[in-house]
Amino acid sequence: MSGRWDAVCAAHADAKVVSVNLSGITRMDTFGAILLERLCGAWEQEGSVPQVSSLDPRYQRLMQELERSDSRPHPQTRRSEGILERLGHEVVNTAKDGLDLLNFIGAVVSAMGRVAVRPRSFRFTSTVAQLDRVGFRAVPIILLITFLVGSIIAQQSIFHFRRFGADIFVVDMVGVLVLRELGVLIVSIMIAGRSGSAYTAELGSMRMREEVDALKVMGLDPIEVLVVPRILALIIGLPLLTFLGSMAALIGGGLVAWFYGGITPNVFIDRLKQAIDLTQFEVGMYKAPFMAAAIGLVACLEGLKVGGSAESLGQHTTASVVKAIFLVIVMDGLFAVFFASIKM
Repeated sequence: MSGRWDAVCAAHADAKVVSVNLSGITRMDTFGAILLERLCGAWEQEGSVPQVSSLDPRYQRLMQELERSDSRPHPQTRRSEGILERLGHEVVNTAKDGLDLLNFIGAVVSAMGRVAVRPRSFRFTSTVAQLDRVGFRAVPIILLITFLVGSIIAQQSIFHFRRFGADIFVVDMVGVLVLRELGVLIVSIMIAGRSGSAYTAELGSMRMREEVDALKVMGLDPIEVLVVPRILALIIGLPLLTFLGSMAALIGGGLVAWFYGGITPNVFIDRLKQAIDLTQFEVGMYKAPFMAAAIGLVACLEGLKVGGSAESLGQHTTASVVKAIFLVIVMDGLFAVFFASIKM
């Protein structure tokens, strides 16, 4: 071989030659060295033994380094995970998420403690702004959904109780379900989907634009600045929304009982006073702050875990809503067992 042996003349290489004399090579770059190595590899696969000789000493070191680095890509075989392996990964990831949540709870409690010690550091304006977004702006949709749920419960109860001539017990059913269980549960699920996803998206966007890192550079604690106002707004706003939603559900149930079951509003209210005591209302309200804290913690944690891509933002927003709703339902079940054990 003679002449130039570089990227310019690569298209004219003859792959049929087995014995190669490189005494005439006047120039060789990395591309030419890679091409020569690949040609030798192709000849070896065909069963030939390539013999390369008379290479300029200037390029021998290049060939040696190339052979040492093994530039030929190795095919990667993708192995599909088995069911047990996938289950194991999910268990490990779930345990890791639980530990991350516990660590985050500690960080938030510590930040709230610092705010309690130094009241001047409390961000009142930010908390009120978040309360407006989480609470007051959510009132219309909460009232609508709970009104419809109360109406549906009353209609279905009347439809079935009428067979036994027990229409009046519709009031008991609506009162217990709404005040004790469904009122706070529906409102919490609505807030997890509405405000929880918004929290995750906001904090995730700040992570993507490095605004959280900028706060750290400025000497500010992101948890104290961003997380604490949001969680406090939820803890204050969710009980208020639960109260309004429960009242809307009772109104919806009362209207359906009147028009569909013939139970007048006066009879409905009198029966509600007899069947439902203040304890049923208190049980529902006790749950609200804890569910609000769970929603806020999960939403903010997932937002702060967002990476630098839009895909990561979408994944963590979805995970935030799913995990928050799951925690709300689990907490509702635990509270039901707890209140039953103390006869409440």
